[in-house]
Amino acid sequence: MSTPSGFDELIHPSTRLSVVALLAATEWADFPFIRDSLSLSDSALSKQLHTLEEAGYLEIRKEGGGRKRRTKVRLTSRGRTAFEGHVAALQAIVEGAGPAAAAAKAPEAAAPTASVTQQRQHHAKAGR
Repeated sequence: MSTPSGFDELIHPSTRLSVVALLAATEWADFPFIRDSLSLSDSALSKQLHTLEEAGYLEIRKEGGGRKRRTKVRLTSRGRTAFEGHVAALQAIVEGAGPAAAAAKAPEAAAPTASVTQQRQHHAKAGR
C-alpha cells in the first residue's frame, strides 16, 4: 500500500500531532496551556515546537520580560494546510482498511463468506 498524498512524516509522531491538533483548534495558545494539556515537560514541548517552527508550521511569539515573559504559539497557514492534508491522508488510510474496502479489493474473499452462510442455511433446513 502506498502512502496517501498529504501524509506528513514531520507531523505524524504522536507528540507533534497532538501539538498541531491542539493548535488547529485555536488562534494562539500559551506555552503553559499546551504543556499542561498534553502533559509534557517544558523541554519536551520546547523541542517539538522548535522542530515545527523550523519547518514553518508554527509561529512563536515571546512577550514581556523577566518573570512575566510569556510564550505564545500559533499554526501558520502552512502548518494548518499540512495538518489538514495529514488528517485527510490518515482518513484515507483508515477508510482503505475497513471491511467494505477489503471486499471491494478482493471480491473472491467475500465469496467464501457467502458459501459458509449457504452451508449453515442448508444444515439448518436439514435439521443438523
